[in-house]
Amino acid sequence: MTDIIDMSSVASVVQTIDLRDFASSWCSVNRDVTCMDEQNIQSSSFDKLRQCGSLIAGLVGNVDKCLYALNEDCKTTVWTYQQNDEDGLLDSFQTDEKLQKKKNISYVRRRQDVSKTLGTGSEAELATVLALGSLFTAPYKGSELYIDIHEAPRDQRIQSLIQKLEFLPFVPEITNAGKGFAHETIKAPFLCAQLRLLDGQFKNHWKNTFLGLKQKVEYLRQKGSLPISIFVMTDLPEANWTGSYLGDLARDSDSFKLHILREEDQLVKQTAKKVVGQRHGMKFHYISKRSDGASEMKKHCLPQNLPDILLYIEETVCSCASLGFVGTAGSTIAENIELMRKFGICLCQSQTDT
Repeated sequence: MTDIIDMSSVASVVQTIDLRDFASSWCSVNRDVTCMDEQNIQSSSFDKLRQCGSLIAGLVGNVDKCLYALNEDCKTTVWTYQQNDEDGLLDSFQTDEKLQKKKNISYVRRRQDVSKTLGTGSEAELATVLALGSLFTAPYKGSELYIDIHEAPRDQRIQSLIQKLEFLPFVPEITNAGKGFAHETIKAPFLCAQLRLLDGQFKNHWKNTFLGLKQKVEYLRQKGSLPISIFVMTDLPEANWTGSYLGDLARDSDSFKLHILREEDQLVKQTAKKVVGQRHGMKFHYISKRSDGASEMKKHCLPQNLPDILLYIEETVCSCASLGFVGTAGSTIAENIELMRKFGICLCQSQTDT
């Protein structure tokens, strides 16, 4: 994650370790093994790494005082902190009774204090590693999907950390690429449309997703000059735009000028190479104190495949949309973009990325 997200604002209060370095240390394998694919590695070494990975992920349960595998998930638990009156209470969102009968579900969701459950005096406290699994969370039907920790008024250290974690920007290579595309390629005030149309629940709500965009576009058409520049980020392939509102916009070239980014674009490829070259994840506390350091890891870990960073560049472009932003309701991507716009990422001076 630290190859993509700029963690410098919390580096003084949070220690991080690159997963490749962590795996090599805990699994007792050479560090270069953690960087290779299955085709370029001896089967015995890779099997050892895979087995160790399952252990670290908690798939085999608790391991003495070495690892504590948390078996709570979002179906049964909402984590809280310093909300004593809520610890152990039922959450406001529970599984629908019809679904319980249909799926033979018997669990309920309770709110649990993370400190009381996993802190001092708990079984988890004795373990060196706490395997949490997924930490994905988001507001859902009046509740929080998994983690409802937004403030800690009685713990200033944690409160300060929560405030710092509200927004963590992308690394300069990604931020500069997105801003560069907005300023040097689009070269005009533009609207950003983030349209999630194919994944999960979103594929059933095309009408509502396009409605907000239509309303915004009509407003801009009546108010401003033509053509209107629109940056489109969507999971719907261009070949499938025909018959949709996107197809209508693309055909009306007199009124609209659409801009998109593709995986094969040179901007995306070059930015990915820069991110790989910088190795931000290797620059933090733990590895910097090793004798061989980040340079040794860099020598062994030059990846054969570039990282997928298109989405992050697209989000940055959208943060620069001066005519506004239309996002997909319920999409965490849209929430990320709104947060970037709130913190004025596009207004910040570009950082050096070399």
